[in-house]
Amino acid sequence: MANSRNPLQNIRRLLQGKKKQVEKEIDKLKKDDPFTVEDRLISNEPATDAQEYEGHERIMAQTDTLNRTLIQIKKALSRIGIGKYGRCERCGKEIEPERLKVLPDATLCLKCESELEAKGRA
Repeated sequence: MANSRNPLQNIRRLLQGKKKQVEKEIDKLKKDDPFTVEDRLISNEPATDAQEYEGHERIMAQTDTLNRTLIQIKKALSRIGIGKYGRCERCGKEIEPERLKVLPDATLCLKCESELEAKGRA
């Protein structure tokens, strides 16, 4: 029962799975982006251009959100590797265990996260 003795192994596995899932979602969005079609500028009517632009913007927004999630996951995996997982990267205090259960990729405690959100930087 190595898993019960080392909960970080379970968290690492969970984060690695989540990382793969997010990477797949990003790849799928890139393939679905209408701007990736090579001859789109040659064959499009203005109305089609507008629809493609809207689709591209939506995909870019989703990709941006997923990229931020991917960065958080990679940071959490790195913190596991260096023995700092579960510590707030801002204040150094322990991140609430309940928070880590819900957000295993959290790198900030609830207090620091709330402060940053209040300042508009999170």
